[in-house]
Amino acid sequence: MWDPATYLRYGDERSRPFHDLLARVAADRPRTVVDLGCGPGTLTATLAARWPGSRIVGLDSAPEMIARAAALDAPVTFGLADVRDWHPEPDTDVVVSNAVLQWVPGHRELLTRWAGELPTGAWLAMQVPGNFDAPSHRALREVAGRPPWQAELAPLLRATPVADPVDYAESLATAGCAVDAWETTYVHLLPARPDADHPVLTWLEGTALRPVRAALDAAGWSAFRAALGVRLAEVYLVRQRQVYFPFRRIFVVARIGARAQESS
Repeated sequence: MWDPATYLRYGDERSRPFHDLLARVAADRPRTVVDLGCGPGTLTATLAARWPGSRIVGLDSAPEMIARAAALDAPVTFGLADVRDWHPEPDTDVVVSNAVLQWVPGHRELLTRWAGELPTGAWLAMQVPGNFDAPSHRALREVAGRPPWQAELAPLLRATPVADPVDYAESLATAGCAVDAWETTYVHLLPARPDADHPVLTWLEGTALRPVRAALDAAGWSAFRAALGVRLAEVYLVRQRQVYFPFRRIFVVARIGARAQESS
């Protein structure tokens, strides 16, 4: 189960990649804009401000996220949907997927399918975290591999759930799209307090630790969380009352059919 409040704990840091992604989408007056994996809807609402004449749709598979989003005062239609089963309507001119596809095995094929179903000239923009080899995730896999938790947790943690920018670019270019792909490493300065949990631990609770929490009972989760907190404190030192937390992200913006038009 997703916890919107936990996810929004670092809202400013999590929102910046969304805005950086959308800055490369040059759609003027899209008919329909769809945010796949909209979460609590706060970022989706900004799309209505950017394209006030468009129909804005936010979809997510988590009922608790959609309940939070539906309470917003925004001209957005929110609904439950699994991205794996979603198909664009004929007037869908912009599709956004922000920090979602890392949870979906085989999502490169999904992107290719969407590119084939969207109308010519539509925009497909996605961002995924690319930090799965970072010290935070190595620590997570290390602790999950210890005997008390190995049987339950090891199958849940994939080492490389995303591809490199070149791989995404090749897939979408092969599908006839003009592609803009890049990566950025943000250095988040996370405040640290002596009386609080390590900030990287609280960051991970919003996303990467969600399947771990769901797999363990209360006692097991408490023990795992404590062990991971100790390990994270060893690899992310507190300096000047904060932790410097590098976070790599991968971005792709594709214009549907544009490459085929350029070559004709």
